Formats: sequence, C-alpha cells, structure tokens
Amino acid sequence: MAKSNIQHSITSFGIYDKWEDTNKSLPKIKEFTVNVPAKIDIEFGFIINIKKGKGKKITYCIYHPNIPDDDGKVMPPFIGEMYIRDNNWNFYLGDTIWAPINNKLGDWRMTITCENKIIADKTFRVDEPNELLEASFWKRAGY
Repeated sequence: MAKSNIQHSITSFGIYDKWEDTNKSLPKIKEFTVNVPAKIDIEFGFIINIKKGKGKKITYCIYHPNIPDDDGKVMPPFIGEMYIRDNNWNFYLGDTIWAPINNKLGDWRMTITCENKIIADKTFRVDEPNELLEASFWKRAGY
C-alpha cells in the first residue's frame, strides 16, 4: 500500500495575541500581514495545518536578522523539532521582539520542514512603525 503524502497549508500569518507555551490553545490572529512594527513583545508568526502526518517529525527554524547575542556574536537561527500529534494538526511558529529594538529590524524568515522538504516558509519584515507606513503608501501608489 502506497504511503499518502501529508497535506499542509498556512491557515493564518501575521500579528497575534500573546502566546504562552503553557496554554494548549493557539494564539488568535490580530492582523494578517508580513510587515511587523518593531514594538517590544509584539507576537508574530504563522499557523500551519498538517493533515495525514501523524507521527512524522517536523523541523522548524527562525532566521533572525543578524541579532547579536550577549557576547556580540550573531545569534544562530533558532531550530527545533517536534512530532506531528494527530492527522489534523495545527502548529504555531512565531517569535516576539525584545529590547533593544534597534538590532531586531530586518527580515525574519520562518520555515517548517518535513521529510527534507520545506512545507511552510514565511518572511516577516520588522521595521520602525513609520517606515512601514511609508512603504505601504508607496506600494499602494504602484511603486
């Protein structure tokens, strides 16, 4: 009998309510966007739904925009693994901004891999709120 391929889709992405890993429920979406204002403790990321994948392992990765650690060295990407818990599974991958804000600006890429294939890939642009407003103005103007 042939193995069935997992089915996956990003169901929401953007800015969320504060997520707590001790709570079983996923955070609620506040705004669908890939442009995130640089504010302390803002929660952003995406929720993926995976079907027909129970027992398979996913690897998630968050690539930060060259944020230095306490020793001044660039932090490596944050990588983790998890097993898919059932055949209709929702998973939240996200992060927040912490002080100081100025070294958190830039692109934050988040990926999820299963069976050596990227099944979810989203890049968020973290920028000063005024910069995001100006960029959206020019985008609406056709530039």
